[in-house]
Amino acid sequence: MKSVGKILTWLFDIIQVIDAVYLLIPFVLLIIYFFYKIFHIQTAIQHKKKITNQNFQFGIIITAHQDTKLIHPLIDSIEKQSYKKYNVYIVADDCDISSISFKSDSIKLLQPEEPLNSKVKSIQFALNNFSIEDDVVLILDADNLIHPSFLCVLNKYFQKGYKVVQAGFNPKNTSTNFAKMDAIGDLYNFFVEREVRMMIGLSAAIWGSGIAIDKKIYSEVEFTNFLGGFDKKLQAYLVQRVETIAYAPEAILFDEKTSTPDSLEKQRIRWISTYFKYFSESIQIFLTGIYNRNFNQIYFGFNTLRPPLFIILEIAFVTTAIDWFINKTLYYDWLYLLACFFFTFLSIIIIKGKDSRLIKTIFLLPFFVFKQTVSLFKLSKAKKTFLKTEHSNIIYIDQLIDPKNTIKQCR
Repeated sequence: MKSVGKILTWLFDIIQVIDAVYLLIPFVLLIIYFFYKIFHIQTAIQHKKKITNQNFQFGIIITAHQDTKLIHPLIDSIEKQSYKKYNVYIVADDCDISSISFKSDSIKLLQPEEPLNSKVKSIQFALNNFSIEDDVVLILDADNLIHPSFLCVLNKYFQKGYKVVQAGFNPKNTSTNFAKMDAIGDLYNFFVEREVRMMIGLSAAIWGSGIAIDKKIYSEVEFTNFLGGFDKKLQAYLVQRVETIAYAPEAILFDEKTSTPDSLEKQRIRWISTYFKYFSESIQIFLTGIYNRNFNQIYFGFNTLRPPLFIILEIAFVTTAIDWFINKTLYYDWLYLLACFFFTFLSIIIIKGKDSRLIKTIFLLPFFVFKQTVSLFKLSKAKKTFLKTEHSNIIYIDQLIDPKNTIKQCR
């Protein structure tokens, strides 16, 4: 019995250490961010020199499933790009396309004969129709909009030698509390998993849309699972294939946030399910980094192994409660650590948030955590069906951007 007790104590200590490290990382990154800003230190992208004058041609893939009402606003934002070297491939999977048509030869509407019900398969269907001149695969969702300088910014990153570039995200809608909470989550995640990593030259995590990849590199990825989480499989390959996955915050993509409890639940079920589905890939990244003595891969793998943030917080609260009974010193250490994390979280939202309404919504985040916890008990749904998040906000790029106050165009 004593040996069992020692093993349980040992496991509990390991869990505490790992959880504490995950909670401390955002604070360390915040300090690094302030250090760079205060001392005007050049970031990794500022250090990197232009290596080619080639203007890359973008093959833009738009995946639409059973709904095309958001296609026209997205195409409108593409046609308003300052950079014109692109082809657009719209994959209308299981959609009625009778009312859709485009005059431009660079916009191709594709419809599979049979429903694909898979983003991976839709992307491959588009790739099979790519022009030989296309250099870069750019993946967008139908609910996205892109800033007029979006492609121009991405082109500059590829001219500096990057082979994979993740765009920045802004919320397209913040009309409901759920949308605001979803937007807050993006502010935090993009700061911790992308912006500060890019500052110091580490690979950024990718997202399901707004990701630009060298065509040859994407064609080398082999997918064995076609139901959910394609970005997890993709980034597991990319971080081991390229030196750095870049993050371009100036390339702004507007993304529709979940506005209802039902859409939030579907989205979180899908995301949590993919974490467990691709857990082995995360281990592979971490072990590959150790084998290669590559800190970028080690750090990336360690963070990819991190459970969703709400689980990390719940573990922290449980261990704090247990330490109240068995180790008062650790109990107070956990209180300090939790206070440090919440200070960091609030600081990031204040620094990166441009809308005061988002900050006010922070007090509703416990309910947001609760909804995600509920999603844990419904993960079986993700294995049985294509959990589509419903989008309904028909907004055009001109409604989101003030022409008198836009990001400066590329020069």
